[in-house]
Amino acid sequence: MVSLWELLRRPEVNMADFIDLGLIPEPKKEIMEQLEIQSKYEGYINKQQEQVKRFEKLENKSIPAGIEYREIKTLSSEAIQKLEQFKPETIGQASRISGVTPADINILLIFLKKIEGI
Repeated sequence: MVSLWELLRRPEVNMADFIDLGLIPEPKKEIMEQLEIQSKYEGYINKQQEQVKRFEKLENKSIPAGIEYREIKTLSSEAIQKLEQFKPETIGQASRISGVTPADINILLIFLKKIEGI
């Protein structure tokens, strides 16, 4: 059995269909619009919230003082230069440096996991 909420997620279904079939009373227009938007974008919203949680977790992850970025061979030259120049204390700070890409951050995280595991 499929719930009305799950049906509403489908692009070809809208609140007016439920009202026409007598399945629900007619709510205010604003409420109808909000319910349709929430149902259709729920998956995207949940993914975004998960990304925010992961980011917050990494935001304050410390970068050891004195790290030699040149030892991390897979970092881009620009990232090495910028990281050495600004010496970020956390992954969050490093991710906001212009010229340090998300790929560089991932490489840095892998490197940090390796040195933490030693």
